[in-house]
Amino acid sequence: MAGKKKEASLQASVTNQEQWEEMLATKGLTVVDVYQQWCGPCRAVVSLLRKIKNELGDDLLHFATAEADNIDALEKYRGKCEPTFLFYGVYVLNEQGGELVAVLRGANAPLLQRMIVEELAKEKSVLEQGGERKAVKDDGLVDGEKKDEEETPQQSENEESIIVPASKSYTVAIIKPDAVAHGKANEIIMKIQDAGFEILAHEERTLTEVEARDFYQHKAEEACFEDLVQFMSSGPSHVLVISQVEGSANIVPAWREFIGPADIEEARRNKPESLRAQYGTQTLFNAVHGSENSDQASRELAFFFPNFRTDSVTEQDGEEAHVERTLALIRPDVARENREEILAQIHKSGFIVALQREVMLTEEQVRQFYFQHVEEDYFPALLRSMTSGPVLALALARMGAVHHWKNIIGPSDVNKAREESPECLRAQFAVENEPINQLHGSESHEEAEREINFFFPKQQTLAVIKPDAMEEHREKILDEIRDSGFSVTQLKETVLSREMAEEFYKEHREKTFFNQLVEFMCRGPCMMLVLTKENAVEEWRATMGPADPDQAKATSPNSLRARFASDILHNSVHGSSSEQHAEEKIRFIFGDICSEAELTGDGETDTTILAKEQDYPADENTGMARSLTDELSDDHDEGDSHNLNPCSPQTEGSDNPDHSN
Repeated sequence: MAGKKKEASLQASVTNQEQWEEMLATKGLTVVDVYQQWCGPCRAVVSLLRKIKNELGDDLLHFATAEADNIDALEKYRGKCEPTFLFYGVYVLNEQGGELVAVLRGANAPLLQRMIVEELAKEKSVLEQGGERKAVKDDGLVDGEKKDEEETPQQSENEESIIVPASKSYTVAIIKPDAVAHGKANEIIMKIQDAGFEILAHEERTLTEVEARDFYQHKAEEACFEDLVQFMSSGPSHVLVISQVEGSANIVPAWREFIGPADIEEARRNKPESLRAQYGTQTLFNAVHGSENSDQASRELAFFFPNFRTDSVTEQDGEEAHVERTLALIRPDVARENREEILAQIHKSGFIVALQREVMLTEEQVRQFYFQHVEEDYFPALLRSMTSGPVLALALARMGAVHHWKNIIGPSDVNKAREESPECLRAQFAVENEPINQLHGSESHEEAEREINFFFPKQQTLAVIKPDAMEEHREKILDEIRDSGFSVTQLKETVLSREMAEEFYKEHREKTFFNQLVEFMCRGPCMMLVLTKENAVEEWRATMGPADPDQAKATSPNSLRARFASDILHNSVHGSSSEQHAEEKIRFIFGDICSEAELTGDGETDTTILAKEQDYPADENTGMARSLTDELSDDHDEGDSHNLNPCSPQTEGSDNPDHSN
């Protein structure tokens, strides 16, 4: 009978704060499965727990389930559906039990069994022999005030550079969403460490679609590219910086050997002990990523960990190298014929294309950009070249970007480039009988920022957090705005009058949904924001996602509307569809406001690595849904994206495209 009773009450049910406190007072190790009512406890591990309990038969081992919805101490676990197991015990003899001693996320049966056995042994060591072990802290259990206090030094620490000895070789590893969703992340990390690899940095991160496209842009021509982007932005990944195994001069081949071939069947045949063979299910869902070579590792490091650097990386002038940006121009003659080849070499050299734009320049804009060279003999040829077709402008990012890009493109004199550096880009892509080199690079960090500002001037766009999102989601949306690199230059919380709402949406006065829309926007407070960033209009539209939340969930699951909107009308946020539209609405809400330069100063250096420009398709629904979607997209009189602002600031010291060094 005793055995049956034990089996029936394998996991004590804890459903309120009082029962929680009683559970913590239990002597011995208690393993708690934290769940919420809407998703229930993890049934997959019940048979395992029963097996462990029967095999160990130890009175000091207890199991429980705890419903986070009604337990104050577990408030921070609400809203999460990942299986979480909390281990409670004693960490010093004669101290009261109920201390958190270990945490496991994910239904990882082998790891759960191992941790139970290990933590039970530690529990006995403390109780029977006076041993000692560490209590742990879990972010999910820290109350709001205490959590803020604890996060402050951590945030400061994260802003500092991650510095490692220059002698170490390192690469990027990604535990992909499929492995994370199946609860394998911790197990894979343990295997990585057991194999002798050192983890220098570790971050859990969910990629946006824009980030996934940018990260895998070197695979853009492959048939599986769209599936890859959707997969990599479908859920959290674990991004790690892996250092060399003992005695290995280059980590990249050692890591790729450890993870195995990308094709799962090949991995299982030829490398059955590799990570992909053990955890992958098919080629796309192959569990882990590894940089293909050192150059790619450098690019990926700059993408995920912009503050990562070695302790002795220096520029030629002795200053420390850091992630910076430089402007690259591919002139029309080469942009037409060799664009993809040059972009491939840029990626291979470890650069991120942070911003990209194809633009037709006027003669006045060329004179403005190259104003220091207007009096030179070669300027007429340069002017003719730069206005003969679209110029491809790129903002490139990596450690020491200015210096590295100058080295790659080579001498500005084409003949000198051919003689002294035949492998440089200016030599490789020189045009026959054309004295002008075909690629531009900034001469210094200061010039790079001015030149980038010429081709990618900071835009302002209007963002609105609508009444349906103000109460529950406002802070999360504001955090997302800041995390996405936007500067909030104006902010106002207001309740729109009917007259203001009608004027704000005057373009839709004849639409059938107009009154419904106006009434919704007047029903409670909304927040109006002016957001500033390079390419702000499209960046904010990408952050919002499609107007229809069902479409957003299907195509942009990490967008704001996918996460917070309930239907096309109540879709949480608004954004302008063009720079002209943004200017008009900002003026209507805020009046004539000063420019970003006046607000923040011209001298500031923007070190944010921005995502590549993406065209955001207009919604194509029908009927009232079509009309509403059109409004919330929000209108479609797009400005001419191929013309630069004629008032773009002049740059100083642009490189001589013909003869200067």
